[in-house]
Amino acid sequence: MPSLERARAAILVDSVWRMVLRLGFPLARAWWHLRRPRHEGALVAIYVGRALLLVKTSYRAEWSFPGGSIRAGETPDAAAQREMEEEIGLSSYTLLPAGSVYGTWDGRRDRVHFFELHLDCMPELRLDNREIIAAHLASPEDLHSIALTAPVAAYLGRDLSR
Repeated sequence: MPSLERARAAILVDSVWRMVLRLGFPLARAWWHLRRPRHEGALVAIYVGRALLLVKTSYRAEWSFPGGSIRAGETPDAAAQREMEEEIGLSSYTLLPAGSVYGTWDGRRDRVHFFELHLDCMPELRLDNREIIAAHLASPEDLHSIALTAPVAAYLGRDLSR
């Protein structure tokens, strides 16, 4: 298959994945509100100097950190490393544990483990273009005006109930 046809096929597959995620996430949230399952996840706060790297998913309005669910038998730090590589293409970095928070978000009783990565310069990112569709480096001043997911707001000490 010529490279142009491969590129078109990849774009089509990515578009279908984004549509499935956009349709599936509200259904999953409805199910979680009914069932109130327990969930455990890991997020990575990536600092480039004083700025924070935020990512935008194809199925949420708010910005978040790279991360996701912890699989059965997986440690939180292994999940954070895996998710960081899957979502933005970064691997082989040493992550620093940065605590955890509990909350009920999206209908799930959640425990989120945070990790930090401190870098001197912006790394080359490889977005999956299915789940993660954009990345943004936000200064500390910018963070007050950006819509963030509840776990990220909790990490930053923001109260979203105001």
